[in-house]
Amino acid sequence: MVSKNSEQGIMYYYCSYFDHRYLPRGLALYRSLKQHCPEFKWWVLCLSKTCYDVLSELDLPDIHLIALEEFERGDEALIAAKQNRTLVEYYFTCTPSLPLFIFRNYPEVDLITYLDSDLFFYSSVEPIYEELGEQSVGIIEHRFSPERLELKVFGIYNVGWESFRRDANGLSCLQWWRERCIEWCYDRPEGDRFADQKYLDDWPTRFPGVVVLQHKGANVAHWNTNNYQIYGDGNRVWIDEKPLIFFHFHGFNHYKQEFELSGLNPDFKVKRFSDRVIFRDIYAPYLQTLREIAKEVSPLLPEVSIQSTIRGIAIPAISANNS
Repeated sequence: MVSKNSEQGIMYYYCSYFDHRYLPRGLALYRSLKQHCPEFKWWVLCLSKTCYDVLSELDLPDIHLIALEEFERGDEALIAAKQNRTLVEYYFTCTPSLPLFIFRNYPEVDLITYLDSDLFFYSSVEPIYEELGEQSVGIIEHRFSPERLELKVFGIYNVGWESFRRDANGLSCLQWWRERCIEWCYDRPEGDRFADQKYLDDWPTRFPGVVVLQHKGANVAHWNTNNYQIYGDGNRVWIDEKPLIFFHFHGFNHYKQEFELSGLNPDFKVKRFSDRVIFRDIYAPYLQTLREIAKEVSPLLPEVSIQSTIRGIAIPAISANNS
């Protein structure tokens, strides 16, 4: 069984985190899940009060909100780690603690999947769970294309989709990962470490029950599109012979009202972005969704900006205390 059965069918359990800056991306992820995942519950750790308040006001189905205060309550190790990290580094530190929080507080969850908030789904998630089978942990490689191999310094595997089963292997892996992130979780490559991500490099040999998911349509991103033939056929996008399941829009910070090349991040160093299918069938739906969401939430969230970044920003409360 890949996840707990409900009366209507298979129930999938997800968790993510973001603050108000990434809220439009998180809502885009949510909309794509609603379209392509039959039944799910999604726990969102709201990393700012504004994020929590806006999502509470929207009151969307299948989303369960976790306030940061609730998440941190009683977690002395996490709070101590918060004192010496930037905002994004603290967010990275929280990653393994979130699935553990779900397991502790929601006994019905047998398999939890962490999703980065900048994912967007294009077809059914079921092939990924079929590949995971009864294994305890599922992770996905970056699959860097030849001209992007320098990015391996940031890790073989991508913290974008990770599945953990509530069993000895899954819990042991999560606990080990949490302990490492509490010790060190900084936004820079240093030896065999980078943020929360490079710790995954040896999981297939360190822990039993880890499967490296192979579906080509999962975790397609600007760093690997040159590996594939990408084409549209039958109202689907195909990655070689597999349907595109989800695209990872990491680093996507620039857009214009009109969909055009100059609206894409100029730092993307891949040739395949000239392909019409990538523009028309992958980026255009995401952009349209972001535009619609930004328009809808702007009355609730005047400071919303799809171009916002938190890298290098100090944690406000700590910064104030130190001034």
